[in-house]
Amino acid sequence: MADPAPLVRTERDGDVACITIASPPVNALSHAVRSGILAAVEAADADPGVAAMVIRCDGRTFVAGADITEFDRPAQEPVLSTVLAAIDASTKPVVAAIHGTALGGGLELALACHWRVAVASARVGLPEVKLGIIPGGGGTQRLPRAAGVEKALEMITSGEMIGAPAALAAGIVDRVVPGDLDREALDLARAKAAEGARPRLRDRQAQAADAERAFADARAAMARKARGRQAPEYAIQAVEAAIARPFDEGIQLERTLCTELKASAQSRAQRHIFFAEREAAKIPGIGRDTPAAKIGRAAVVGAGTMGGGIAMCFASAGIPVTLVETSQAALDRGLATIRGNYEATARRGGLAADAVETRMARIRPSLDLADVAGADLVVEAVFEDTGIKKAVFAELDRHARPGAILATNTSTLDVDAIAAATGRPESVVGLHFFSPANVMKLLEIVRGRKTDPAVIASSLALAKRIGKVPVVVGVCDGFVGNRMLRARGRQAERLVMEGALPQQVDRVLYDFGFPMGPYAMGDLAGLDIGWRIRREKGLTSPIADRLCEQGRFGQKTGAGWYRYDGGSRTPVPDPAVEAIILEESARAGIARRAIDDGEILDRLLLPMVNEGARILEEGMALRPGDIDIVWVFGYGWPIHEGGPMHWADARGLAAIRDRMVELARSHGEDFVPAPLVERLAADGKGFRDLPPPA
Repeated sequence: MADPAPLVRTERDGDVACITIASPPVNALSHAVRSGILAAVEAADADPGVAAMVIRCDGRTFVAGADITEFDRPAQEPVLSTVLAAIDASTKPVVAAIHGTALGGGLELALACHWRVAVASARVGLPEVKLGIIPGGGGTQRLPRAAGVEKALEMITSGEMIGAPAALAAGIVDRVVPGDLDREALDLARAKAAEGARPRLRDRQAQAADAERAFADARAAMARKARGRQAPEYAIQAVEAAIARPFDEGIQLERTLCTELKASAQSRAQRHIFFAEREAAKIPGIGRDTPAAKIGRAAVVGAGTMGGGIAMCFASAGIPVTLVETSQAALDRGLATIRGNYEATARRGGLAADAVETRMARIRPSLDLADVAGADLVVEAVFEDTGIKKAVFAELDRHARPGAILATNTSTLDVDAIAAATGRPESVVGLHFFSPANVMKLLEIVRGRKTDPAVIASSLALAKRIGKVPVVVGVCDGFVGNRMLRARGRQAERLVMEGALPQQVDRVLYDFGFPMGPYAMGDLAGLDIGWRIRREKGLTSPIADRLCEQGRFGQKTGAGWYRYDGGSRTPVPDPAVEAIILEESARAGIARRAIDDGEILDRLLLPMVNEGARILEEGMALRPGDIDIVWVFGYGWPIHEGGPMHWADARGLAAIRDRMVELARSHGEDFVPAPLVERLAADGKGFRDLPPPA
């Protein structure tokens, strides 16, 4: 058998050593790759026939990061900082030739080189905070010396990428080339060898227009954007060292902070989400050979909040979309909202001004449902009413072209019943976007009993194209997210009846890390939505129903669970709501009591875990990680807590079961442990120990 191809190889182009990393698909810096780079650099540096080096990568990208599968193993030399120190100390110029992405350790590798050349399409970044860590190969020390403290803080604390032109302007790369990257890198290497030029970032002083202000602003921004997360604060401390300490001391502090974070519960949770997101797109029976339709044109039925947001998803991704409404007034309102959203993004600098008109031009308004005929995908986004949706689908069956995918955006209803209104249930799927659809990343793909595998494959491909995180779920009341939300909602309602107030319940979840609690979230979404669903299903919610009967639908009416004064979005506790709560508690014969925050948190989160276990047992979700992805990307579960199923595992499933049993004595069936919880806890296992889906 032939020896495997080396992960790092060296070829000579005259007096330049071309060191090529060949570890597809992303050239991750595994131990074998690090060892190969170090050996190649040391050999080239010792070779009198070599005047300079170029470090490049095979495949579609430069190094896209570390090998995070090694994070839970003991560090093995050469660690990345050892490799980068050898490049830094080379007696010969080293040029990085960047294409694709240079991320994390990949950008750190490039920054250790003496010169950096990139193609215009390349992107660079240090995304480690998204894994709950900070750079560990000198990124917090070299980037401030290359781009200045302000830019370094922005990139490292956000983890976001920037394009090559922006990197050139910031001083991160030295040259952006339009053509042959390898040739440009070789030419630069030879020129710098002839000059004897070998500048090192470590020898520069990190610059800041106002360092004290920059660090204060960064901390204020992270307090808003990354509340409760450790890694952004550690990143700021490491960048402070680039100003205050010699390079080697800064490197040592960075390594210490990075090592501490790698061992933290927060980083384990964020790494869990990283892997779970990738696993969620792997569906048994659907592989690369499953045909996926190309969506060249879409249509959306309904121009309300959801329909307009969905239309924006398509238009922003370059997909022409027909937006259908039943009245000109509703259509005009929808288009005005879409334009307003785009213009607001442009004012914030997130969109070029001319892009607003480009995207609006992709949206074709219509009052005729027959205009969906040219669409490859039609998404229904009308009222959450089974009868209305079935009537719409019966009409879509008449007008949509053969082979078109027919999708419902229902958040709770029976996709199979809706599909039965057509003569082609195999073409029907649920595409549950989350509000606001143009912002929220989650897409629940609801697989009906007769949905064709090609439709699921097409939906997964579409999700990636429009920038969504997809999770395939089964048909049940509320699917995964809303079914678990309902379990939490029952307890939230009971807590308020028993003695808590909405502001206390909301504060407990906010302190846990959610962006808002159930009552503020209800006001944001609109209380009339849940009211309509309850009436359709013959259900009641005494306090919420009374609020709705008074026209208190939330922010859109200026009052709901809270009051919103003068058009403000800031919730203000309302004595009128407290009076209704006290009346309904008395009417139900409940003696109110003080409820502590710990009980509130357990009573809100444990029923979610229990319902998640039932969802797994029924096969409505394929994996515990899929449930976690739904909650992190759809409902704001704090990413550093890893989602409800990971959180339960981290707390210990036996302890979770015992607390459920205790609460069940006083608070009923929501806390009777699901059979899966009982079984796993008895065996000393967690949800993470479940076998992968077959």
